[in-house]
Amino acid sequence: MEDICLKFGMNVKKYRKLKNMSQEELAELSGLHRTYISAVERGKRSISLNNIQKLANALGIGIYLLFVFND
Repeated sequence: MEDICLKFGMNVKKYRKLKNMSQEELAELSGLHRTYISAVERGKRSISLNNIQKLANALGIGIYLLFVFND
């Protein structure tokens, strides 16, 4: 079973790529650092609820979509 951080990170990356957005662009729009975005996408960081909201807002998606895992 995959770690929830990895599944969440894969969703962030999926929606970022669907928007044709670089990690740098997502970082700028969300107010988070690019290396933080990278660590989240790789499942290396556990992310706070506030930062989840920032990412969802920057991606223009509902927060819940970041938690829909297609196992």
